[in-house]
Amino acid sequence: MPTEGNKCHGLKGTGPGLRCVICRAVSRREFWFISSVFLTEFSSPGGGAATPLGGAAAPAAPLLPYPAGGEGCREGGGSMAASGEGDPEGLCGAERPGAGGLALLGLAPSAPSCPHGPALLFVKTSQGKGKEEGRRFYACSACRDRKDCNFFQWEDEKVSETRLAAREEYNRNHQPPFTHRQNVERYKNFVLLPLSKRRFCQECQQLLFPAEWEKHLDHQFLCNISTAQLKSPSQLLYPLENKKTNAQYLFADRSCQFLLDLIIDLGFRRVLSVGTPRLHEMIQSKASQGEDFRVRSLLLDIDFRYSQFYTEDEFCHYNMFNHYFFGGEAACETCRKFLHQDNGERVIMVTDPPFGGLVGALASSFKKLMAMWKETGKEGHNNQEMPMFWIFPYFFESRILEFFPSFSMMDYQVDYDNHALYKHGKTGRRQSPVRIFTNLTPSMIVLPVEEGYRFCTICQRYVSSGNQHCEICNSCTSKDGRRWKHCVLCKKCVKPSWFHCNNCNCCALQNHTCEKTDAGCFVCGKAGHKRSTCPSLSSTRTACQADEKQKQQTLKRVKLGICKESAMKHAIFSRKKVKNKKKKT
Repeated sequence: MPTEGNKCHGLKGTGPGLRCVICRAVSRREFWFISSVFLTEFSSPGGGAATPLGGAAAPAAPLLPYPAGGEGCREGGGSMAASGEGDPEGLCGAERPGAGGLALLGLAPSAPSCPHGPALLFVKTSQGKGKEEGRRFYACSACRDRKDCNFFQWEDEKVSETRLAAREEYNRNHQPPFTHRQNVERYKNFVLLPLSKRRFCQECQQLLFPAEWEKHLDHQFLCNISTAQLKSPSQLLYPLENKKTNAQYLFADRSCQFLLDLIIDLGFRRVLSVGTPRLHEMIQSKASQGEDFRVRSLLLDIDFRYSQFYTEDEFCHYNMFNHYFFGGEAACETCRKFLHQDNGERVIMVTDPPFGGLVGALASSFKKLMAMWKETGKEGHNNQEMPMFWIFPYFFESRILEFFPSFSMMDYQVDYDNHALYKHGKTGRRQSPVRIFTNLTPSMIVLPVEEGYRFCTICQRYVSSGNQHCEICNSCTSKDGRRWKHCVLCKKCVKPSWFHCNNCNCCALQNHTCEKTDAGCFVCGKAGHKRSTCPSLSSTRTACQADEKQKQQTLKRVKLGICKESAMKHAIFSRKKVKNKKKKT
């Protein structure tokens, strides 16, 4: 532990002999408690308690199981992509039935709003069969970290008029400096400027006019912004790579070109690009170059920076976690008109949400977009689903099929430009886990043969080279690009690194620990609750507090003893000095 000077972990009054509260907590395995204290006490800029929007300090809510924020603004974002985890069965956490933690209840009709739109309703649940619901609360739909958006409100909480007014003021103050319409006018005037007067502030991520240069003198900026750069905003803008909020990873040219070629080959002429700015950018660029290119795109994204480069008919500020159009009814009508062109024919939705996002919330928004498409009233649309490509990791297959049973997963591996691991050409477990889920007939999705994909005549779909057909399962079973093996006892194919465990009665890694995932509490081992709600924890805390109190008393007595001894020595020394003076006199 640091002992330099008189500070430890940035706290005054600690030194070599006295450890700070954090050091003592870590040594006593109580870091989880300190974390919750720091979340509420030290996360606000002023150093005081972090408060919900327009209200009193809320208890430290658990970290929400999704990253948010840029959900619509990033292709393949989320904490999973950011961390590079590629083999995570069981990451759905709170959404998975039977698991303790947070459960998403959805979007309530009278839900309060934060700067990211209507909040989502959650409930804390306990583990076990008799799952008990805790108190319900609202939290931001877009940000999983309370530092990015600290909105919190209990469902049954009565909010005063003063708090409501403060919340509305807060929401207004956290909106972009310019509206979409103002950004469009700024762009028109910006392209009229000579090349030498076109600047882009890299810190503010904003197009600059000569009159605004003085305000940005201390910022880094790009000069001589060309028309080609303006038509490629995803390369001009900084990717938002905050792992807990944005994690903006963009399609590589290979994947982007494949998707566009596939869309054209399937006969689609309009693309609803939900959180896929680079695909939208490629479509817009090709449409401006040649008259023969007839594909059009509408981008729905939470990254408002794109409003600087696209008109109101090309971009809508949209939160895909709560189906919220920031532009109001006008933006919603823009999307509706786009879907209703040609009676809703030859339109497809392509979406690439953050991988850490709640699948239930995403599916709810996508179903509402599909319902908007069905409003065309064309005969047969009521019994059909809007064609869709949902780009997501393969280990979320069961969750997606739970909401969209008609979907199937393709073997094509989607890769990204600014991600170190999700690259094409890697082998084994290092291959990109991102796949395409679609409600189109699998045989219609032609994958590139030059990359090793082949057509399985039995399954009637294209599969990767390592995905061998299993005669027992009667299917090409591999999910991750490697050749899987069939387990007779499990009656299914499993990963090549897995072996059947007689204790667990299932296949798992060879060096795994034989125990059930729902074994129970970490403290007492009993089922039905987690460590945070363990009855034994209160007694443990009391004992720890008593122990800590005893240590403080002991330390106090030691200090007093030292002080007394020092005082006695000083008194004796003073007496000797007096005696010596008397002798001299």
